[in-house]
Amino acid sequence: MHTISLKKLQKYRAKAFHLPPAARIASPRQALGFINERGFVYFWPIKDVDLPSLWVAVAGNRPVADAHDDPGHITWRWKDQALGKKTWYYAKVLRRKATMISLDAAPFFYALSENFGSPEEDHLLAYREGRLTLAAKQIYEALLDGAMNTIDLRRAARLTSKASDSEFARALDMLQADFKILPVAVAEAGAWRYAFIYDIIPRHMPELVERARSIGEAEARSKLAELYFRSIGAAQPRDLCRLFGWTADLATRVIQSIEKKKQVIRAAHPQRTGDWLSLPDLFE
Repeated sequence: MHTISLKKLQKYRAKAFHLPPAARIASPRQALGFINERGFVYFWPIKDVDLPSLWVAVAGNRPVADAHDDPGHITWRWKDQALGKKTWYYAKVLRRKATMISLDAAPFFYALSENFGSPEEDHLLAYREGRLTLAAKQIYEALLDGAMNTIDLRRAARLTSKASDSEFARALDMLQADFKILPVAVAEAGAWRYAFIYDIIPRHMPELVERARSIGEAEARSKLAELYFRSIGAAQPRDLCRLFGWTADLATRVIQSIEKKKQVIRAAHPQRTGDWLSLPDLFE
């Protein structure tokens, strides 16, 4: 069995994550190029998840700063200014964390969502089957009438009590992760004069829905796994399960698919145990 070269892996990840010696990303145009090249990245780095993030590519490999005037937080402005412009796809997706997805990769994510073609009915089926909470159902139905900021949305969804704070937040995350809604702008509303405006995806991005129609689930999973390995170089099967929420059996089938195409090869890690898969050119 091949053994992964840690030196080659570290060099590969430095390039993919935009770490030195690569120059830091310094403009929205470069950020777009980064997201398009990777297919999907996190907005901020997530603990215990190996995946490129815009923060690290801009600010370096350091914790997200608490200070609002930290230069790295220019990413926040880029993200807000791009909302609704269809530059990239932004929402809480992977592990329900802020994710930036290229417009080419987004249809493959949507093809795996629990949306079957009818914006007015899909959420009802999901609710009856227990895949959608009552709060999420109420939020989605409020948005069917038009885009709304979170302050107005809470009123329309009848979730204004203090006790419903976490329920409302979880429902928003759930709807984003299942590609039912996404933030499309920022409104000067609420105590902080900052609130996302949400809309349903079929109305805001009908082209995404249409492009996803011809993509089968096996093709979608294979594509996302391919993009994942192209970003991180090497990983274990369980990493696919943790990131995408796939079962072990499902991850095994996806891995077999990309193995057949020689996109990854089973390998040994020089310092860690367990099954590993690697891009073909990262061996000792």
